[in-house]
Amino acid sequence: MTDAPKQLRLVVETSDFEAALAFYRDALGLPELAAFAGEGDARVAILDAGRATLELANPAQKRMIDRVEAGGHASPRIRVAFEVEDAAGVTRRLEDAGATLVAEPVETPWRSLNSRLDAPADLQLTIFQELDGEERFVSPDAVEAPPRP
Repeated sequence: MTDAPKQLRLVVETSDFEAALAFYRDALGLPELAAFAGEGDARVAILDAGRATLELANPAQKRMIDRVEAGGHASPRIRVAFEVEDAAGVTRRLEDAGATLVAEPVETPWRSLNSRLDAPADLQLTIFQELDGEERFVSPDAVEAPPRP
């Protein structure tokens, strides 16, 4: 399809721009691609988050993911997930930078190590590390997480 989107850009309003910028750019490590300022102290920074996907889940799937990743703590309707190389290390770093831990890293049935954090700009994050080196899909029947190593 020649007219397919080229980029997904998630736009988030934040009342504490400096704190959010420091968290996402400096603590999480998203490179700043561009920044603009306008009238009335208007500011925006565009941060590179790597490849973007749009994950759509029905309510039953959302509840299952919440059960596996966060011990049943319900996530908001929109949650942002970042793939990293070291989920445990990044989780600790983001806690140190001011995020609130919702759930410690846990191995999921789909073989990723996932944690949950409440972060600046009123976003809930999933930090995940693919344990097999790449994302894979599992049967919808695989709802119970294996024991943590």
